Amino acid sequence: MRKTTASGEAKVAGERSLLLGIGISSVGIGMYIPFSLVFFHHVTGLSLTVVGLVMTVTGLAGLAFMPLAGTAVDRFGAKRVNLVLYGIRALGFALYPFAGSLPAFAAVVLVTALADRSFGVVQQSLIGEVARGAARDRLQASTRALQNAGMGAGALLVSGVLALWGTGGFTYTAWGNSLAFALAGLLVGRVRAVRVVPTAGAAGPAGATAAGPVGYRTVLRDRPFLGLTAANFLTALGYSALSVLFPLYLSTWLAAPDSLTGAAFTVNTVLCAGVGVLIAGRVRRSGARRTRSAALGALLFAAAFVGQIALGTLRPGRTATLIALLAIVVVYTLGELVHSPSGGALSVSAAPEAVRGRYLATYQLSYSLAGALAPSFFTALLAVDGRLPWAVLAVAALGAALALLRLERHLPVEAVHAEPPVVQDAAGRPVPVTAAA
Repeated sequence: MRKTTASGEAKVAGERSLLLGIGISSVGIGMYIPFSLVFFHHVTGLSLTVVGLVMTVTGLAGLAFMPLAGTAVDRFGAKRVNLVLYGIRALGFALYPFAGSLPAFAAVVLVTALADRSFGVVQQSLIGEVARGAARDRLQASTRALQNAGMGAGALLVSGVLALWGTGGFTYTAWGNSLAFALAGLLVGRVRAVRVVPTAGAAGPAGATAAGPVGYRTVLRDRPFLGLTAANFLTALGYSALSVLFPLYLSTWLAAPDSLTGAAFTVNTVLCAGVGVLIAGRVRRSGARRTRSAALGALLFAAAFVGQIALGTLRPGRTATLIALLAIVVVYTLGELVHSPSGGALSVSAAPEAVRGRYLATYQLSYSLAGALAPSFFTALLAVDGRLPWAVLAVAALGAALALLRLERHLPVEAVHAEPPVVQDAAGRPVPVTAAA
């Protein structure tokens, strides 16, 4: 008997193992991400300056590695590559306490950074292999909720460890991370993935064949998908706002207490973990096209950014500022919860199966590039006027929404619709629509 979710939707094979693995690995991530510089400083004994420099260089190297990860997914399958990356991360964190010299630390952090940067590409590809139709949207929402909950739990866990053992607890944290990634790999190993392997002469995207050029040149010829990636870059700048721009804006332009940053992050995390799946399910059951629900998420982002401009102009008292900021964070988080599942499923479904890894590596670069540019971009705008970065982000979000709506008729129907529409042939028999109208 086929299992179903609480809403009556059929589960995909191995869904529980996949989600449990994601949750466990997210706990591991939450144990070191909030304290990354301090974490590596205490684990390795190297200075903060050296640790920061090595992390920056290896992070950039990880970006360059992402296209290779996409190629590996297409050649070996997302599940196998996923297991390899979990193994590398488990080994890397197990070795960190022994990497006391600069060369040893640089070597370990480089290999681990390559796995970390590429993991999003591989995980998205794995969702594409295990799920079809609306199940992809549901897995996207569940994944994001578990990631937020897991990272929050990991941050609380490491806080308890440090309270008990002091900074020496970072060593136990490193080994805890290693164990978390190893367990996650074992769970994902139970997932049943189905991938398409191109055969000689088989038609590929843009008219290419399996024996011909089905590499990144294929992606670069797919103008609708490149448009989708560009639109996501505009939205991805908004995703960076809460962690990069928001704290600076509070302390400089609004002169608000730093504690509000923690409150904002708490509200965002609780909402993502608590109601993310419910909101995504509501959007999915409404039958909205993925392009339109993703555009709605971008519009909610724009509304939150306009709210920041209004707040920065009026500058009310402390109580009113607190209430307004929390309301803005709620609107921002709703935009995130509406956009993320639809945008993720849209990119996975718009990518041809035989070269999905390469397509998603290209798409994920929009997030990575936005994250890399955000600190310098936001600080430069903030130096001119505290409201200027929010104005730029609002225009970017509106541009992303418009681009998504314009791209709708150029993207594959199975990407735009979680459940492709059905028409009747001359004999009155239902026929799925397979080409964009």
